[in-house]
Amino acid sequence: MTSDLLRKVLVAGAAVAALSVAACQKPADKAADAANAASTDANAASADAAAANNAAGTAATDASKTGDASAPAASTGSMNSTPAAPADGAAPAAPAPK
Repeated sequence: MTSDLLRKVLVAGAAVAALSVAACQKPADKAADAANAASTDANAASADAAAANNAAGTAATDASKTGDASAPAASTGSMNSTPAAPADGAAPAAPAPK
């Protein structure tokens, strides 16, 4: 082999290696950008949910202060919880027999 042929093979190998490195790094950059975008979207959704929760709590507080029975109240318990006592202080009605 002559030095000219050896030099061409070395340059070609370096070019292939450079292209391989460049090709392998692009998806990682795109994945990081996608992760950052998803994180931003999740943070915005979390802020919207917190604002809705605060609005619901404020509406429930306002409704309980005015005694407006038509206003929906925020649920704070599980679906299996016992009913709360009426606002007038009377005892809750007994459940119907099965």
